[in-house]
Amino acid sequence: MTRPGLALAAWLAASRAIPLIAPALLQRRLARGKELPDRWQEKLGRPTAPRPDGLLVWLHAVGLGETLALRGLIAAMAGKAPAAEFLVTSTTRASAEVLAANLPPRTRHQFLPLDAPRYLESFLDHWRPALSVWAEQDLWPGAVAATDARGIPLALVNARMNAEAFARRARWKSLYSDLFARFRLITAQDETTARHLQALGARGIRVTGSLKAAAPPLSADPAALAAARAALAGRRPVLLASSHPEDEFALFTALRAAPRPPVLIAPRDPQRGPGIAARAAEHGLTATLRSAGQGPDADLWIVDTFGEMGLWFRLCPTTLVGGSFGPTEGHNPWEPAALGSAILHGPRIANFAADFAALHQAGAARPVQPESLAAALTEDHGAMAARAKALSDAARDALAPLAGDLLTLADLA
Repeated sequence: MTRPGLALAAWLAASRAIPLIAPALLQRRLARGKELPDRWQEKLGRPTAPRPDGLLVWLHAVGLGETLALRGLIAAMAGKAPAAEFLVTSTTRASAEVLAANLPPRTRHQFLPLDAPRYLESFLDHWRPALSVWAEQDLWPGAVAATDARGIPLALVNARMNAEAFARRARWKSLYSDLFARFRLITAQDETTARHLQALGARGIRVTGSLKAAAPPLSADPAALAAARAALAGRRPVLLASSHPEDEFALFTALRAAPRPPVLIAPRDPQRGPGIAARAAEHGLTATLRSAGQGPDADLWIVDTFGEMGLWFRLCPTTLVGGSFGPTEGHNPWEPAALGSAILHGPRIANFAADFAALHQAGAARPVQPESLAAALTEDHGAMAARAKALSDAARDALAPLAGDLLTLADLA
């Protein structure tokens, strides 16, 4: 155990007050639908699942995308350590609901307790992990310190930190330096992140690329897939995935041209479905809503349901990645790649710059401007899709060394 420095000691002291407000805060979130009614108390350190027998590997990621990215690594570790069990923690309701349909072998999910000593003690007493693996940039100081205090090996994988995120953390360099000193293995997605981590005090960083590239394909309900495939029979639909208003505006403008393909829109926020349909009507386009039980009988089928992205990537030979025509700066391109859907994207992709660079280098993704989008939507991108899927498959095969190194930390290799 490393003795806490002043900044971490101050955090740990202040965190003792969290239980004074946590139950009321979580109850308000529950009333707004942001917590699961039967599981919100997991965030108070009250587990709702039994601990499995044997050695347990605990992995944490903050949200939906980060949590799903861990699946390939878990599968690789499970293949190397047949006796190991796995626990994934996260903080968002969406991550729990989608992961439930995409769980890797011998894996269960819980919410990470709030960062208070009382809650963390209960969590660690119950689960007793042999290894703690943290992903991307979500470090909870109390949880890291409590885990280290018990002699549990810590690893940080898939770290990602752009200039803006680094600037926010640089003001707390002494705290982050203290935390990073407790990790026995640190891997970064790219050289930029590695430099930022080093500037914050991390040492021995390895650049291993993004775990998102190696995530297994998202699942799909067989009955729903068969029904949707029948409804779209004979057509080659295009998917706008994880869309925002700027992406939809670019698409609506492009669809004024003829010919135009059938288009599915999967909004990042499914609750926006009716609003998207209203905007489409302003552009002279008809739309139906899956949330209302409607099928693809219009210019646009707005698939405003939750947890079905694996369905749409399977059905659509081409995917236009959302968030890439506005300030969101892109979304994960590897989910369509893993299912053989060709990747188009707009000009703004800073959040996934390294991922798109790898795809571009292999001829596996294509940037489009608003003025060239209409033509791109009607082209056959089969060869590009095949190259993207090959990259995703290769990334999964390349996880073995990292999986082995992590298992070695816990004497599981």
